[in-house]
Parts: sequence; structure tokens; C-alpha cells
Amino acid sequence: MWCARMRKDRHQRREPIEGPFTVPPPRADAIDDLIVRHGPAYVIATLAPYLTAERIARIDRVLAARLGSVTGVVEDVYDPFNGAAVIRTAEALGLQGLHIVETGLRFQAAKGVTRGCHRWMELVRWSSAVDCISALRASGVRVLATAPGATETIDTVDISTPIAVMFGNEHAGLPPATVAACDGAIALPMFGFTQSYNLSVSAALALSQLATRRRAYLGTPGDLSPARLAHLRARWFALKVRGAVGVVERTRSDVAPETHSRDNV
Repeated sequence: MWCARMRKDRHQRREPIEGPFTVPPPRADAIDDLIVRHGPAYVIATLAPYLTAERIARIDRVLAARLGSVTGVVEDVYDPFNGAAVIRTAEALGLQGLHIVETGLRFQAAKGVTRGCHRWMELVRWSSAVDCISALRASGVRVLATAPGATETIDTVDISTPIAVMFGNEHAGLPPATVAACDGAIALPMFGFTQSYNLSVSAALALSQLATRRRAYLGTPGDLSPARLAHLRARWFALKVRGAVGVVERTRSDVAPETHSRDNV
């Protein structure tokens, strides 16, 4: 009982165990700037000697299965463990993006759960659910809310076009205004007495099923454009080489680089 009470109190104070981190804003960081300046081909060619053949092969396998046309959106996530679990699940499923809406609660994720997987994804933060939905829709993505009682389910919804699925927080779900702004709603099939899944479980079930169906529809595991793949390949190479920005810049100036591999994922 003491443990249960302490865990409940910890969540009420919004003080998660295992030191959470706050997701940074959408990047154009030093690595992206490097790739834009020198081009992905040059960055890849420069950094490839510092990676093992096995590491390069693994990066290429993951890239080939990267899916951009199925996206998760979470709004006002309360529990850092759930936030971390959603990120880790989305990356493990090969999804490239996750959108984070923070209208009342700042998104945090427990470091021990993500295990660094957020580095390989595009995490986009929004202060308005409507702005997020509008931006996704403008890019050709259909945005669906998760709502109990919806007539469409993750098994029946049309997946012939890119799709984003919104998940609400652990206590209140999605606000009515968010649901109204979406293009429709879907439900997760349930067959027991329980009326809802945990947030991270809901995201795992929905995104897994939709990603599987979307890949089957496309007839290929991944759908990123050649240009996007080249940029990500260069970025992931850079993430695995210590001091990658300096290595490329020094090589560009015809100075022999010194570096160390970080093949630890």
C-alpha cells in the first residue's frame, strides 16, 4: 500500500522516476546545417570510413523500412513513462515522425524508457492542436482522433492515403474541440469489460496495426523519398561518429580528421 501511495503521490506532483528529459523543439541543428551546406553524398562519403560495415548495413535496413505516411500525435501527455513508451514504440515500428501537442502540460519522457531512440525520429512540438491538425492536413495527411464508440476502427479505416492518429492524455482523453477539428474518429476494438486501454498501449495497438496495413497497401516496407532517405542516411552516419561536424569540416579543408566511432546502438 505504501508503494502504491508513493507512486500515486509522485504522479500528482508530476515528478517522474528516472529523471525525465524534455523533448527539444524541431531541429535544424548543426548536423542538418552540415548536410545542407555540403550535401548528403559528401557527408556520407566522409564519415563512412569511421563506421563498421555492420553498422552501415543496419542503418540501411532501418532506412529501407522507414514509414512517413503513418504518424502518431499525442496531446497533453501526463505521465513521462507513457510519453517515453509512445516514442519508443513509434521508432520501433519504423515510423519517422511523432507530433506532440502541449496545450496544458509540457511533454516529458523518462530517459530509461526511451534509451535514446528519440534521436532517430522527428519529434515536432505544437502549442495548439488545431495548428498541428491544420499543418498535417495541408501536407496531405488525414487526421483521425481516437474516440470510444467511433464506427471506424483501426481494422476497417481506409489506409489508402497518409494518416495521422491523435491520442489524448491518460485522464481526460482528447478534448472535444480537438476531436471536432479532426477529419474523423477511430476506435480500438475491445472485447472485455474494460472500457479503455492505457495511453501507451492504445498508441502501440493503433500505430502497429495501421503501419502493417499501410505497408501491405503500398507493397513496400518504407515510403520515404530518395532525397529524404539521403538526408537521413547522412544524419544517422553523423550521429554515430563522435565529432562528426568537425570531421567533415576539417576534411573539406583538406585536413586529416581524427575521430572515434560510437557504434553503441
